[in-house]
Amino acid sequence: MIETELFAAGQGGYRRYRIPALVAVNSGTILAFCEGRRHTGRDDDEIDILLRRSHDGGSSWEEPVVVVSDGDRTCGNPCPVVERDSGDVLLPFCVDNQRVFVTRSRDDGVTWESPAELTAGVKAEGHTYLGTGPGHGIQLRSGRLLIPSWADLSPAPATWRDPPPNWGQVQLSFAIFSDDGGHSWDAGAPMEVDASDECGAVELEDGSLYMNMRSRGRRRQRASARSSDGGATWSPVEFHPELPEPSCQGSIASLDASHILLCHPSSTEARALLTVRLSSDGGHTWPAARVLCPGAAAYSDLTVVEGGILCAYEKDEHERLVVARFTRDWIAPA
Repeated sequence: MIETELFAAGQGGYRRYRIPALVAVNSGTILAFCEGRRHTGRDDDEIDILLRRSHDGGSSWEEPVVVVSDGDRTCGNPCPVVERDSGDVLLPFCVDNQRVFVTRSRDDGVTWESPAELTAGVKAEGHTYLGTGPGHGIQLRSGRLLIPSWADLSPAPATWRDPPPNWGQVQLSFAIFSDDGGHSWDAGAPMEVDASDECGAVELEDGSLYMNMRSRGRRRQRASARSSDGGATWSPVEFHPELPEPSCQGSIASLDASHILLCHPSSTEARALLTVRLSSDGGHTWPAARVLCPGAAAYSDLTVVEGGILCAYEKDEHERLVVARFTRDWIAPA
């Protein structure tokens, strides 16, 4: 396993870098996104979305560039997805966790189009906050682009930086999707209220979807749900004591047609013990696992590249954002 630092707190004019998201584009270039939090490092800080690009499998990276910035607004929850036919990279994101936008790159992340707003099509009545991912989206074999998402049902605040007292206490997971290459978007049905929130998805061999999610209610175990209609509806949320967590975002990716990768903190007491797991039965069991970081580690994202696997993750109490490269054999030796 080889680890490379992407961002460090206090550098580049930002107090803290958080919320990694990874995609590998058709050319083989890898894009690593994150939030640059300017002053306090909190979720309601003034936040930009930054990007670094790699052309050698994640060994070296171009200097950071700002992809999304809107003055003192909170621009976050990057959830990129690659449209395989055109090669376009679409980057859904949120402004103040109340409005949803998407920007597009047609040149592997070098330049980006003006963001288009999606809010009216994907935010349901009563959803006072909404978040995309965070992590990455997926494209189904049907061509559908799918972005795992979450929403909050707290009373509407006066402003994003003046949230209601019960902010974060009533949330749910769902998906938004596009069937026309990312030009128009719809939202699927929500899952059970207060069972889960931040989430990631993969498509299985049979065409069904598996969603793995951060659980709620102090359950201290990962949640999951399945869809047989492309994310329009989901099965009841299930909880998995064999996947312990402290309540934190996790990441998921398809390794190949029959294997799924999952990464999440596995301590129930703190955001630590970041563990990578491997399933060969569609997420029903996870017999292979290895600890990537035994110390403090939180949000992550996974992507599969030629010859290996990349995991970008928050390390050392959010002081560093790093990317680790390893192989399947590192998780489960032959």
